[in-house]
Amino acid sequence: MAKREKGKYAAPKRKFDKVYFKRYWQLYAFLVLPLLYLLIFKYFPMQYIIVAFKEFKLNMSVWKMPWAYYKTGPVLQTDALKYFKTAFGNVDFRRALVNTVRLNLLDLIAGFPAPIIFALILNELRFKKFKKVVQTIAYMPHFLSWVIIASLCTQLLATEDGFVNAIIAACGGNKINFLGNPVNWIITYVGAGVWQSFGWGSIIYLASIAGINTELYEAASVDGAGRFKKMWHITLPGIKPTIVVLLIMNLGYIMGGGFERPYAMKNNLVTEVANVISTFVYKVGLQDLKISLTTAVGLFQSVVGLFFLLTANAISRKLGERGIW
Repeated sequence: MAKREKGKYAAPKRKFDKVYFKRYWQLYAFLVLPLLYLLIFKYFPMQYIIVAFKEFKLNMSVWKMPWAYYKTGPVLQTDALKYFKTAFGNVDFRRALVNTVRLNLLDLIAGFPAPIIFALILNELRFKKFKKVVQTIAYMPHFLSWVIIASLCTQLLATEDGFVNAIIAACGGNKINFLGNPVNWIITYVGAGVWQSFGWGSIIYLASIAGINTELYEAASVDGAGRFKKMWHITLPGIKPTIVVLLIMNLGYIMGGGFERPYAMKNNLVTEVANVISTFVYKVGLQDLKISLTTAVGLFQSVVGLFFLLTANAISRKLGERGIW
């Protein structure tokens, strides 16, 4: 009787599944191209991670390449971790590692709160036309390439004929070497990153603010709360889950960072603080053709980034937040 009952309820479920997929098959069809993209360009290339443990040979399949080895006279000693040891023994890599962490941490400290503060300010503006104009102006830098932004910085901040230093000199001050002094260059680098991204980053927070129940603000007004108290006790707690998720995702990029920004903004005077892992990989991998070494560096970078991501997510879950999953 139990089996008959089980069969009785199983058939309608299969019928329901057929009806469901027949009705919504177009939605699943939309997933085909994104899934193909992920498989071809994200998952399939992961097989080449093994190059970090092998001697790269351009004319060989990745599976036929020999394992990394040291040659001591006629004897070959296999050591799959050879290129990881080589990387950490390289002074340029260690300097690039320190610079990457330092610049990304400063980006996080200065750049992460900026879109939150900007979104809160925009939310308080009552003139809609003025609000739209401010939003448009703030979004525009996001669409500029780092080559253009670096050129703007060079023209505006040049020591001798830069616009900013011309104003400083006209006001009786001493000219500042923004791009040639390592400390000033770091400040300029971080400031340019904040300027380029804060407007675009505020879109997510504005969307999150729009989802807060307006009745909460009305009840707070009845209780005599001002704008600041509404912002502090309603708006910020309302967007807290969004802040936590984005913070976790940003922590995953502590060891990452793009190539265009540091490469476009660096110069010979600030090489010691401007060289990061991405520029190191470009120089060693593409110019010197040390593919196994740069693959090992990239694998190390990804593993550490994943560690930061998982740790931040676990901490947020422990503190009662939802996290990413």
